[in-house]
Amino acid sequence: MSMRSNSSSSYSREDDRNKDTSSPSTLDSRFNQTLRNVQGMLKGRSFPGKVLITQRSDPLDQSALQSPSNNIRFSNNDIEHGEQLDRSAEDVIQTRSNANASSSANKTKASTASTENTSNEVQKTVMGARSTDSARLMKFQKELSGTTVVLEKLRELAWSGVPPYLRPTVWRLLLGYAPSNSDRREGVLKRKRLEYLDCVAQYYDIPDIERTDEEISMLRQIAVDCPRTVPDVSFFQQAAVLKSLERILYTWAIRHPASGYVQGINDLATPFLVVFLSEYLSGSVDTWSMADLSPEKISNVEADCYWCLSKLLDGMQDHYTFAQPGIQRLVFKLKELVRRIDEPVSTRMEEQGLEFLQFAFRWFNCLLIREIPFHLVARLWDTYLAEGDALRDFLVYIFASFLLTVI
Repeated sequence: MSMRSNSSSSYSREDDRNKDTSSPSTLDSRFNQTLRNVQGMLKGRSFPGKVLITQRSDPLDQSALQSPSNNIRFSNNDIEHGEQLDRSAEDVIQTRSNANASSSANKTKASTASTENTSNEVQKTVMGARSTDSARLMKFQKELSGTTVVLEKLRELAWSGVPPYLRPTVWRLLLGYAPSNSDRREGVLKRKRLEYLDCVAQYYDIPDIERTDEEISMLRQIAVDCPRTVPDVSFFQQAAVLKSLERILYTWAIRHPASGYVQGINDLATPFLVVFLSEYLSGSVDTWSMADLSPEKISNVEADCYWCLSKLLDGMQDHYTFAQPGIQRLVFKLKELVRRIDEPVSTRMEEQGLEFLQFAFRWFNCLLIREIPFHLVARLWDTYLAEGDALRDFLVYIFASFLLTVI
């Protein structure tokens, strides 16, 4: 087993968090616009389904377009479907280019509107949103109340967001950690949680004299990285939280020797930790304290985090093996997609000497956790997990939209 710290992943987390001084409402708006743009790009595809990246008219290296997970080659057979996606993407970009003109017209109309009309419109919008939320909640409750959950229906619902109090249950189901059959669910979770405890006792709760030098080095690196994880959220600086993260990450690394621990995996554990803790703690994450939980509850949360992290990484193992080839391939696909849907941006980046690997490597390594406000991460991960086996190719589209939304 080897512990690696790729140079592209080595940087100061404190510097990262000083990059955007925009207001929370502006950040939320950009985030929502990103998801709307992705929906536009994916018009016409069956849900859920593979996201296909097709060829431009100029020849590309076919081996580089090879899917690493299912051996599907993106070839001429995909062009017809791909053209639909590209046209939808172009519609999104055209909408962006017309934003200023429509904005000016809207401002003129708004200046002549009365206060009463504005108030009525806001009230109607709020009432409509509440009605929609209520209807969606009923759909979730109906889907989860059956003896057997139909995962395809649950994925379709979850893609547009999961109600926070249902999120722990939905995430366990989407990742295949909890069985879809409700009669088996409690027994399976109990068994997996006990199995995690056994792993911790076998691999973590032992003296250093029983570890190899490599394992000691890896444990020390994890201990260094944990306090750097989400440094702007005070909850993650609590000693008990850091210890939980350390146990989860070290146990996972020992049981996955092909990759071991790689910087960035620590970030991927944080959404699971917060979501599963939300079953026991309420209010803002900044007000949470692990001291309010019994050792049994903390153990259950850790176990759920461990198994869900394992399920997630099972589908992207080559993101974290030597040289991280899975990420290299996805960065190339992102570059090609941006070139097709917004060539002026692609050309400008080339003229400035900006390589996609310089920024997109981290995006794929940490799944945007370091790029967006932490309170938005769980919502984004609803969509990630709803994609299932198609997640890796879907990431190319979400990152393209993220790039073109913020530029």
